[in-house]
Amino acid sequence: MKLSWAVAVLAAGKGTRMKSDLPKVLHKLAGRPLLDHVLDLATAVTTPDRVLVVVGYGADAVAAVARRRAVRTVVQEPQLGTGDAVRVALGGPDGLAADAVLVLSGDVPLLRAATLEALRGAVEGGAEAALVSARLDDPGSYGRVLRRPDGAIAAIVEARDASPEELAVCEVNAGVYAFRRAPLARALASLGTDNDQREYYLTDVISHFRRAGLPVAAHLLDDPDEMLGVNTSEDLARLERLLANGSHHRR
Repeated sequence: MKLSWAVAVLAAGKGTRMKSDLPKVLHKLAGRPLLDHVLDLATAVTTPDRVLVVVGYGADAVAAVARRRAVRTVVQEPQLGTGDAVRVALGGPDGLAADAVLVLSGDVPLLRAATLEALRGAVEGGAEAALVSARLDDPGSYGRVLRRPDGAIAAIVEARDASPEELAVCEVNAGVYAFRRAPLARALASLGTDNDQREYYLTDVISHFRRAGLPVAAHLLDDPDEMLGVNTSEDLARLERLLANGSHHRR
């Protein structure tokens, strides 16, 4: 089924581990802000008027980058987590009004358009939600993707909230999603803050979908480098090296 699509780009955080007053998404990769790379991807899969950047810390500076790309912004204030950020993107008179929504992170710049097309294809093929995952030898602080015995997605648990058994899972969540809008809005309205950070986690939406009996698909990356995010200056340097030596090409 062909759906109309919009894109929400989450870009409200400060990025305290960068140890800089500059909003994280404005740190430069290959001479351009991280956000600019993500907007390349967003505008490759839909028109700029259907892209909405959720801003918060350094809102004016981040919005200026968005305006250069002719995409809209909305302010998340206070910043209460990723689930709240998407709720802000869907709500209000300027909210995203498409049939389905892709959710991207403003600090994950190496994703490929083909990956987003795979997510869209899963939702247009019958899934109510689809997520990007990868298997890592060292899952570290990434959220874990939990599956049922039959292989179906059961939930995502953040590393800081996971049990030792859950931390042993090597399949991780990339933080990139596709949702049908109506069930997403219902799930967001039901979110709580019973977690270590007392925030509204977007990852909890997946558990809500599964409890409601709604199908959730996963796109497992062949190349985990595609999902690399930037939390520290070391992360940024690693991405610079990947681009410089030609080991990553977006296609």
